[in-house]
Amino acid sequence: MPDSEKLRIIAMGTGPFAVPSLEALRTAGHEIALVVTRPQPPVKSRKAAPPSPVRQWAIENDLPLFDPDNINDESAVERLNAVAADLLVVCDYGQILKPAALATAPLGGINLHGSLLPAYRGAAPVQRSLLSGDAITGVSVIHMTPRLDGGPILATRQTPIADDETAGELEDRLSKIGVEATLESVALLMQWDRSSEIGTVQDKTKVTRAARLSKAEAEINWDQPARMIDCHVRGMQPWPIAYCFVPVAGKDEPIRVAVKQVQRLGAVPAGVSPGTVDVDDEGRFKVASQDNWVQIVRLQPAGKREMAAEEFLRGHQPQNLVSRNENAAN
Repeated sequence: MPDSEKLRIIAMGTGPFAVPSLEALRTAGHEIALVVTRPQPPVKSRKAAPPSPVRQWAIENDLPLFDPDNINDESAVERLNAVAADLLVVCDYGQILKPAALATAPLGGINLHGSLLPAYRGAAPVQRSLLSGDAITGVSVIHMTPRLDGGPILATRQTPIADDETAGELEDRLSKIGVEATLESVALLMQWDRSSEIGTVQDKTKVTRAARLSKAEAEINWDQPARMIDCHVRGMQPWPIAYCFVPVAGKDEPIRVAVKQVQRLGAVPAGVSPGTVDVDDEGRFKVASQDNWVQIVRLQPAGKREMAAEEFLRGHQPQNLVSRNENAAN
């Protein structure tokens, strides 16, 4: 156990999910001795990419920064050792720490993860939970081991998923829920004797994976229940954005349309195939799913701005939809 009531911490993160918990540790009086983040991406145009959220947070708080290409390189591990930190706090970092890196702090490391582990281990837990149609999700803080997201669980918090919540909105909310779990885990480790078992071992039989999203899988498969299409549209935001191909009268090729918002309507009549389009008397752009009509509320045609579906219909007469990507049927 550290000699004082405050810890010397190496904070490791890149994306926005990490910032609330890291800021809470700083505000609580723990010493952020070093911030480790991913390198800035190379400049591909005249305008450089903005700094990552964790990099920006470190700059604003005048904290020392370290951005190695590989945190497990011998030189990077030497830098971590030189800090003489008590604990590594890792969240939304983007690299897996090997044993040598984890061993640079006597208390090891903790990781805040955006799921109720052992469900959704991997890069996209928030998105995969939404895409699976889950009603409840949460966050977990684990004591880190060399296995990805495989360490014992120190703290969890759970929350229902709102019916209209996108993955981006849910991730933002979970990042704030994670603050309390992170502080609880740090307090637990401050009382730890560094030898006895700590936390709850994850049930290997309940492990599920959360692979990184791809653009290819964003295409909407209309041959599934309307609720799952709604979950798909929300789960693909803010990236890569759900889409479909809309054949329209007078055009040889379908228009690729990004679908930003949908709404579930009444049951589809018998004999109507998924992908069938109907514009009803109220002017709603409806597509048949496996069970119910799905109203497309907001969309963005390729190369155009986002608009309400009603505006799209004023210039286009949509025909029945077809999937052009085999991934949509999986």
